[in-house]
Amino acid sequence: MFEKLFMLVKNNAGTAVIDNPEIPAKYHEAVINEASSSIIEVLKGQMETGKVKDLIRFFQFSGIYNNSLVSSMVNKFANKLNNFYGIDPKTALVTSNTLIQPVMKELVIQSKNEHNKDFGLSNLLSKLSGTHADMSGLVNQMKMA
Repeated sequence: MFEKLFMLVKNNAGTAVIDNPEIPAKYHEAVINEASSSIIEVLKGQMETGKVKDLIRFFQFSGIYNNSLVSSMVNKFANKLNNFYGIDPKTALVTSNTLIQPVMKELVIQSKNEHNKDFGLSNLLSKLSGTHADMSGLVNQMKMA
């Protein structure tokens, strides 16, 4: 699942990373990894702090793209761009927004696609929690609440 997230980020990296003159070609792959890890770190943080219900709601309802969860991902990735790649904070924030927003929008859409088991919400939660338990019961229960 994490490899598929990396590919999702990579497929959306054109404008933000690949075509960005601020990011040298030798760093493209590493920057894409940083974006992927920023997303995973924030999602895992939600799980670890007991905010599973908020996480499920994030994936359940549309209009979430300005959500604080996405803002956390954008800020985390922008900080990495600034600290590790020397990109000025303003450019790092624009770059981060340009990449993270569409990736999360697509991730939400794919999580609702019943034919895409890799990004199914229960599978996503299982991977983030590090367990192999079936989380579909929990997801269904929380969707009802």
